[in-house]
Amino acid sequence: MAKAKTPGRRQTGAKPQTVPAVQTVTVDAPTPKKRTSLPQFASQVRAEARKIVWPSRKETWITSVMVFIMVLIATVFFWVVDAGLTFASRFILGIGNN
Repeated sequence: MAKAKTPGRRQTGAKPQTVPAVQTVTVDAPTPKKRTSLPQFASQVRAEARKIVWPSRKETWITSVMVFIMVLIATVFFWVVDAGLTFASRFILGIGNN
């Protein structure tokens, strides 16, 4: 079982800690990127364009309908909030007119 250290007292027989040796590391300068020729660039663009997956007509239709529904829900929500705030402000401002 280890003894608990008491503040202000030195442990007897303890070895002093040594600092590890410092190692130097050399870093090479970054190499400049090789320029791509115009035909090679065009070839890479075509290769990436072939990877595009376009949505089907059905997916486009469903997404459009969902956007329309969300717009309607947002419209109703903001109309209700606006009507409620209008009623509340008219009520509060009308209190002094009685």
